[in-house]
Amino acid sequence: MAKSQPAAKHPRKRPSIEASLAERSTIMAVIVASGVPARDRADVFQNVVMGAWSSIKRGLYRPAPWDEPRKALRGYLYAVARHLSMHHINSAYVRRAVLTEQPFGLLREPVGPDLEAQVAAREVLDAMGELPPWQLEALLSVDSPESLVQYAKRRRMNPSTAASRLRIAREALTLRLKRWRR
Repeated sequence: MAKSQPAAKHPRKRPSIEASLAERSTIMAVIVASGVPARDRADVFQNVVMGAWSSIKRGLYRPAPWDEPRKALRGYLYAVARHLSMHHINSAYVRRAVLTEQPFGLLREPVGPDLEAQVAAREVLDAMGELPPWQLEALLSVDSPESLVQYAKRRRMNPSTAASRLRIAREALTLRLKRWRR
């Protein structure tokens, strides 16, 4: 039976985060050379430092024992910075971001609900804001994916009580909306 190769001996001492931060110029040079926009460079730099530090703590940083410590760390940070810069540039957010002063001016037709629908929605929200908490909770339970029976069980109440509270809350909301619209 063949023996497996012995594992490489790596120094136990890990570089500190201060040592990574001291290589700021190397990291920023890679970020700039990769084409990261100026507005995103500080964020990518932070991601590089935190990503490198996290992988160092997990033991993924294993330089060759004969390498000079600073040179090995610079090479590692270069690789991490290059990888995260490319990841950032190829992300959908950066590829599809179009910065313009008037983004809605580029549209051919209005977007979203019309003004009357927005006013009506605001009236409903204002009326709901005046309801007591238990009525508001009953109304909002209708929007949850669980059934009314599940809602009642979670609240430790009878399903008939939950249905009654929902009916009362709907009536109260209707009454408040009638007052608002007069």
